[in-house]
Amino acid sequence: MRIVGGRMRGTRLAEVGAGDPTAHLRPTSDRVREAIFNLLINGGYGNPIEGARVLDLFAGTGALGLEAVSRGAAHASFVDDGNASRALLRRNIEITRTEGVTDILRRDATRLGALAGDPHTLVFLDPPYGKGLGEKALSSCLAGGWLAPDALIVWEEGAAPVAPAGFAMLDQRRYGETHVTILERTE
Repeated sequence: MRIVGGRMRGTRLAEVGAGDPTAHLRPTSDRVREAIFNLLINGGYGNPIEGARVLDLFAGTGALGLEAVSRGAAHASFVDDGNASRALLRRNIEITRTEGVTDILRRDATRLGALAGDPHTLVFLDPPYGKGLGEKALSSCLAGGWLAPDALIVWEEGAAPVAPAGFAMLDQRRYGETHVTILERTE
């Protein structure tokens, strides 16, 4: 696994292998990550990455949020409640030397609580597939004030999700077994 674009392009991240099923680690492949960022940059959304406040929910290795920082995001917050994930996140933040523009929050992404700070403009949502956790996490984001008006959400799931209330679907694509849905906050 590596950073595929931006100033840290080519940087190798900590090895996870095929993932860790017991820790629900299923890293986004380099190919899918590259497709997501190409879609964000070339999909008619302006450049939602430059200067963004990124929220990486169910962050795992942090590859999505770190990719955004590499491509110009101002800050990335990683949310994960797994010990294995947080250890990998810390290691990957060290490898990429992004300690000053990142933070790791040990929380359940479906029960975030109130945000004490500026809301996020770009959200990566990559929950364990097929458990309905994406919908719960988005609801938690709305309830806690975690999302800026017009925030973009990039949601990876095993089956194509439907946009929940408060969000408009902008795009949906399939990459192998992964469905990538781009939503925009509308409320």
